[in-house]
Amino acid sequence: MPVKDVERTRPGQGCADSGNPGTGRVPESNPVIRILLLASGTLCVVLGFLGMFLPVLPTTPFLLLAAFCFARSSERFYRWLMTHRWCGEYIRNYREGRGIPRRQKAQTLVLLWMTIGISACFFTAQWWLRIGLLLVAAGVTIHLVKMKTFRPEEASGAGNFEKIREYGPVEKKNG
Repeated sequence: MPVKDVERTRPGQGCADSGNPGTGRVPESNPVIRILLLASGTLCVVLGFLGMFLPVLPTTPFLLLAAFCFARSSERFYRWLMTHRWCGEYIRNYREGRGIPRRQKAQTLVLLWMTIGISACFFTAQWWLRIGLLLVAAGVTIHLVKMKTFRPEEASGAGNFEKIREYGPVEKKNG
């Protein structure tokens, strides 16, 4: 009989499925591993943000990996990431299988083809490298087009309540 992966919880807390506003996990007790996870999560957030502007870096895998690392190292950083104005909704929609908004898909594809096209035309001399760049752009395009398109009007009003219950209240910043 296979052993199930059991989440450790703090005394008096339930798991994430029971309404606990946190991750439902105890941060790593080994300080070296905790620091490595925190550093890895931070690096993944930086790479994820760069991936928003550079089409050669994938945004989603880095942000998902950052969420994984923060969930095991720092509840504070995990909540920050999951409630972040730009990343939080992106990660939640992807994790919950809702997809990517149409506008974001269009912007991503335009930026992707602009940067890859400019790189292929002006910065590479080898024909095989140009073809490689265009194939990468075509692969990313196919992946994005096949992904489900998220339509906010289809989301229920309970979505914000679920977000607050699972990740904690979202603080509004003035200014």
